[in-house]
Amino acid sequence: MAQRTYRFDVVVIGSGIAGLTMAVGLAREGRNVALVTKKQLEDSSTNWAQGGIAGVLDTSDTEAIEKHIQDTLNSGAGLCDEDVVRSVVMEAADRIQGLVNEGVSFDRSKDGTFDLVREGGHQENRILHVKDKTGAAIEGTLIKRLHDEDVSILERWMAIDLILEDRNDPSKGVKGVWCLNPMGEVHSISSSTVILATGGAGKLWRNTTNPSVATGDGVAMAHRASARIRDMEFVQFHPTALAIPGDRPFLITEALRGAGGVLMTSEEHKDYRNKGGEPENYSYMKNVDSRGSLATRDIVARATDRVLKLTGKSHVLLVTEHLDSDILKNKFPTISQRLSSNGITLGVDPIPVTPAAHYMVGGIEVDDFGRCKNLDGTTFKGLFAVGEVACTGLHGANRLASNSLLEAVVMTHRALEYALTITSKDDIKNEGDIPPWRAKGLDNLVEHAPLKADLETLQSIMSDDVGLLRRNERLQRAQRKIEHIAKEIDLIWRRCIPTRKLVELRNMSIVASLVVEAAISRKENVGLHFNLDQ
Repeated sequence: MAQRTYRFDVVVIGSGIAGLTMAVGLAREGRNVALVTKKQLEDSSTNWAQGGIAGVLDTSDTEAIEKHIQDTLNSGAGLCDEDVVRSVVMEAADRIQGLVNEGVSFDRSKDGTFDLVREGGHQENRILHVKDKTGAAIEGTLIKRLHDEDVSILERWMAIDLILEDRNDPSKGVKGVWCLNPMGEVHSISSSTVILATGGAGKLWRNTTNPSVATGDGVAMAHRASARIRDMEFVQFHPTALAIPGDRPFLITEALRGAGGVLMTSEEHKDYRNKGGEPENYSYMKNVDSRGSLATRDIVARATDRVLKLTGKSHVLLVTEHLDSDILKNKFPTISQRLSSNGITLGVDPIPVTPAAHYMVGGIEVDDFGRCKNLDGTTFKGLFAVGEVACTGLHGANRLASNSLLEAVVMTHRALEYALTITSKDDIKNEGDIPPWRAKGLDNLVEHAPLKADLETLQSIMSDDVGLLRRNERLQRAQRKIEHIAKEIDLIWRRCIPTRKLVELRNMSIVASLVVEAAISRKENVGLHFNLDQ
């Protein structure tokens, strides 16, 4: 297998809002940057984000800022780092203005002010959006900026593992990354600074709102390099994914509930149609939380899961027939079009929805500048993590809706500024310093049937035993099964040249193990972690 060594000042892995922002910002300052993305640039969770970005734009409105802080802390169920929360919320206006300056055209009202909407867990309307495709709008703008800069874009390249200065002493930092190219060849990329912006791990579950690239790659690579991983038990399930048999789960943004949509069972909906009145009075959520369908995602998703188990149904209904259909179609054109393709009219027909894996709250522990931490708490030299793959302390035990894009722009800006201080133009390592990928004695992996079977088994384990509601016995059973799968993967790994499927499966088994281990260790029910035996 032919191997080459490429040399860059900085390597950015991932092409969501965090990765694109880092690549653009570093290139503008003259750094020689490689952007590695395992599919196309657009294949990221950012591109699929419908809702928006939360933030108070008036920095003099201390009351509004404090309410955003308190909503974030309340959603995080007491496990947020309050200093991080305060600093991120207070920096929101500057970073959102930065997106506007780049060309993101957030929706505005007739008077020219931003059209702010509300989502679950928020006391006030404070979320900027671009219809119901905010993530795609931000992604598209940043990709245009990326093409304006001198960045080496490596599409369909997949990072396999971090290259360390000393495998026996991770404190000495990184020196690059091994990558699998589209031809199935493994090459070395030399760099003293590596940015992990690889997103989440939703593909561990059968039903997820995430794109197919969300296989936990960054967390797994960092874990193998002995970086500290935390809070992996907190996996957020979005309460309202479109439930159409045979279709991939499609996110129905929380903003639709912010606009007045109400969750009901089919029986509750029949009762509402027969009797009329206020729709929220018929919702199963009215007896669960005073905020009803606009409670935080952990509460709504668990309540929905309980209802589904009690009724034996596959979905509940998101009811919008009491709202103006034309206004809804204008505000949510992407959702309206998708529903229409399935014979459902927004504002007329009830929408079948069900919870689906959505966001990884835990991840690689980082400091205020996005620097990864070693197991002893010191910073990992040259290694950064930004976006969903990072655990900053902002979200605590449960992420508040639309705080993810906010976290990404704020923390990425800080990481960018710090990375510029430790890199210089043409800061390139000597080719001889980079070890080649192992290749001798490895066979070509041509049989994918065992990989597919292991993937389906892993997804079944996580879906059935490590979902919204957990039990001790099921978690322990999941742990045993995942260990068995990991051993099988390791045997294949040792004797075969890797493929993307094998690399992903290896990463997913590691992340699954981390989630289960963290869930077993958590002895209290808090936020997104709920064990029926506790």
